[in-house]
Amino acid sequence: MNQAIINQLIEEIEGKSLEESLSIVAKAFPGGVRFSSAFGQEDQVITDAIFRHHVDVEVFTLDTGRLFKETYELIDQTRARYKQPIKVYYPKAERVEAMVNEKGMNSFYESVENRKQCCFIRKVEPLKRALAGAKVWVTGLRADQSENRQNFQLLEWDEGNQVIKFNPILLWSYEEMLDYLKQYKVPYNKLHDQGYISIGCAPCTRAIEPGEHPRAGRWYWEASQKECGLHEVKTVAAS
Repeated sequence: MNQAIINQLIEEIEGKSLEESLSIVAKAFPGGVRFSSAFGQEDQVITDAIFRHHVDVEVFTLDTGRLFKETYELIDQTRARYKQPIKVYYPKAERVEAMVNEKGMNSFYESVENRKQCCFIRKVEPLKRALAGAKVWVTGLRADQSENRQNFQLLEWDEGNQVIKFNPILLWSYEEMLDYLKQYKVPYNKLHDQGYISIGCAPCTRAIEPGEHPRAGRWYWEASQKECGLHEVKTVAAS
């Protein structure tokens, strides 16, 4: 990791708009910046900024095989809206087959260990393939989504994936995100209107009740940090 590069980027993007900061990072690493979208509201904000301003960032998503039909519909809707490619990565079939044959279709309900195994096979391993050769990983994380994410930095070194991790809307509020979607008429998952604030795999997500934490609907049967493992690898903050 070249900490000087990270520090320089932080200085350059300070006070810049979303599209400007994405462009600065993309120009610093031509062809080496990739954005992982799970098609949540945050991700749609960044996708809009990338596609509408023609920023040189590859957009990809992870299809776990157990997403909501509304999520699949949104993927096609987003492609149609922007006329831009969105690369899809899938889990390795043989690993899914082995897990299901050994433990059943819904083993993730039985223990945290089983759930994390399922997340690793369906999400973490495909992410590593998606980021192979990348220099920067752009995410749609916001600090107020969870306690774990409040410790993240705008730019940091992701040791597990060997990339610079860029969280361009980390400090955005929920209201700022909604205002952006409304202003630019960005397509979003209609499940959000039904109380699904954080949307993952269909068997692992429920709508939340008024006053509940935004990620209470994820792995709702667990009392955990509500993370799948994508954002739990060790990072080194810029200083």
